[in-house]
Amino acid sequence: MDKDIEVLREDYRKMNKSCFILGASGETGKELLKEIVTSRLFSRVTLIGRRKLTLEDEAYKEVAQEVVDFEKLDEFSAAFQGHDVGFCCLGTTKAKAGQAGFIRVDHDYVLKSAELAKAGGCSHFNLESSKGADKSSSFLYLKVKGEVEAEVQELGFERYTIFRPAVLLCDRQESRPSEWFARKMLVPVSYMFPTAYSVPITTLVKAMVNNAVLPGDKKVELLENKAIHSLGKLGEAKK
Repeated sequence: MDKDIEVLREDYRKMNKSCFILGASGETGKELLKEIVTSRLFSRVTLIGRRKLTLEDEAYKEVAQEVVDFEKLDEFSAAFQGHDVGFCCLGTTKAKAGQAGFIRVDHDYVLKSAELAKAGGCSHFNLESSKGADKSSSFLYLKVKGEVEAEVQELGFERYTIFRPAVLLCDRQESRPSEWFARKMLVPVSYMFPTAYSVPITTLVKAMVNNAVLPGDKKVELLENKAIHSLGKLGEAKK
């Protein structure tokens, strides 16, 4: 880093940029909102979701919320107007929503939201994807993630960042037994191979926020798990 991350953050604050978060009710979205509000990087923060969230902490009093029907997103294009940066953390599982529901959320909702964001003036779109995402994959989850990555890229954002985290380490409120078991198994492994198979959700959101203030040297940025770890730890050594 040629410039300290805190210097870059301060320079970024002076630009008075605005952002929106899609999927703020999920684990990544909740942590991302907390990190963004704490960092005070954006002059305006908007949550776009299917319902209004209860935000009781005083720190969130300036956060705006736009309630939309994802099945009729064209009717809610105004919610996407006037934001410089977009963070998309939308996602579900086949187990929860069924195959059709999973595709609708992780592909259709994401792509349509990106289209409206682009039309609304968003210049930097950030997409939470998954390690192993590949549109040619024989696994539905990875195939859908890879397909939407590619289709959002075709929209031509000035800057497009894809985050591909491995297994997220967090205390998920929603019960997903398979993920709970995977996280328990990966905790000891993560000590030996910290950047290979998992990433703390707090590290992911810090990486998203840190990356936003870095100069975008590439139009399309693909950040795999190891890069996410590195970005999420920027500035920690000086604290």
